[in-house]
Amino acid sequence: MGGAALMADQATGARIKPRHVAAAVVGNALEFYDFTTFALFATQVGRAFFPSHDPFVSLMASLATFWLGFVGRPIGAVVLGRIADRVGRKPALLLSFSLMGVGLIGLSLIPPYAKIGILAPVLAVSCRLLQGFALGGEVGPTMAYLIEAAPPGKRGLYGSWQSASQSIASLTGAFVGVALSDLLTTQQFDDWGWRAAFLIGALVLPFGLIVRSTLPETLHQAEPSLETHPERADLSSHTRIIVLGVLMVMSFTTSTYVMSYMTTYALHTLHMPADVSFGASVVNGAVGIVFTLLGGFLSDRYGRKLVMLAPRVLFLLVTLPGFYLIVRNHDAVTLFTATGVIGALSSLSTGAALISLTEGIRKEVRGLAVGGIYAIAVTVFGGATQFIITGLIHVTGNPLAPAYYMAATSLIGIVAMAMMRETVVLAKRA
Repeated sequence: MGGAALMADQATGARIKPRHVAAAVVGNALEFYDFTTFALFATQVGRAFFPSHDPFVSLMASLATFWLGFVGRPIGAVVLGRIADRVGRKPALLLSFSLMGVGLIGLSLIPPYAKIGILAPVLAVSCRLLQGFALGGEVGPTMAYLIEAAPPGKRGLYGSWQSASQSIASLTGAFVGVALSDLLTTQQFDDWGWRAAFLIGALVLPFGLIVRSTLPETLHQAEPSLETHPERADLSSHTRIIVLGVLMVMSFTTSTYVMSYMTTYALHTLHMPADVSFGASVVNGAVGIVFTLLGGFLSDRYGRKLVMLAPRVLFLLVTLPGFYLIVRNHDAVTLFTATGVIGALSSLSTGAALISLTEGIRKEVRGLAVGGIYAIAVTVFGGATQFIITGLIHVTGNPLAPAYYMAATSLIGIVAMAMMRETVVLAKRA
């Protein structure tokens, strides 16, 4: 497309309002709040639905259910991604949000195993599958919407809100965990405290649905093509970026779920107090918001590749020393500092990487392709991360297992990021 198309795109993007961005972000944040809350309360969920005389068996069953929630993601990415690309971003976002609400409320109201027996874990798994389907169909349309709605020169900043919303969810979930652990007795915390955390998230459902219903549609607005865009608007023409995208997302989704596991890690592996353990997630969520948005902002000025590569290399270098200090010192200051530094470097890179991926795909298949790439990588790698590292710690007896796992996947991601083409420079030439 030529200059006229670019001007049309710029004019349309300039009319986007902050509440429209907030609508996409609030929905995405709620959906990740649910997944984050499940990870934070994995021990309590395990006791409720998978009771066992061995606490490790109960925790592993809970984490396996957490991972099963990811099985529905690729299906949701295909179904809702095609709706987003053919009908519009708005209907796809409304549907995914509604389905997530049903799963969220359903999971919080399921009676424990002690009352309904085997039906409890069956219902829990069913809710997780529904939530996975909804979230699988959320990421692609959200990223497509934010990129297409952004004013000229601000795609990085606007698009980074998708990743930042995950940190908002993590921070909110962590604050809820800290508050409940302080206000409730241990028995109350285990019996119904975790249910309260889920229901608190459900309070924003009506607001989210109302605000999302006001979103303007971006599917049919004009957009300049990049030199690297394939001539044909089909998935087979995007094979290269799809493969690189899966490897990139694998890298940072592994980091995301290891960092969101820090509360369970501090509680279960390091046996630290509950308030300190939840504090690690507060730190991780706070730095995630700030540094994800900073990464998007910087990528608009210095390019996507530099901003996604440089922090990821530093992340690789500090991960093992950071975890070593956490294990050796066993104190709150070290836990919070190491979590903050590692989380900040990861977040700085993640936002720019997702923008680069989304920009590199033609608009006609953007919702499906981005959602599919994200869903596959997160299902195969991210969803299994907490289950795998818990098993590795148990089998090897080495509390540094999460650091080794994160470092290995980050190295693969760095190679993939280095092979990505710069989209900021190309967009300016278009």
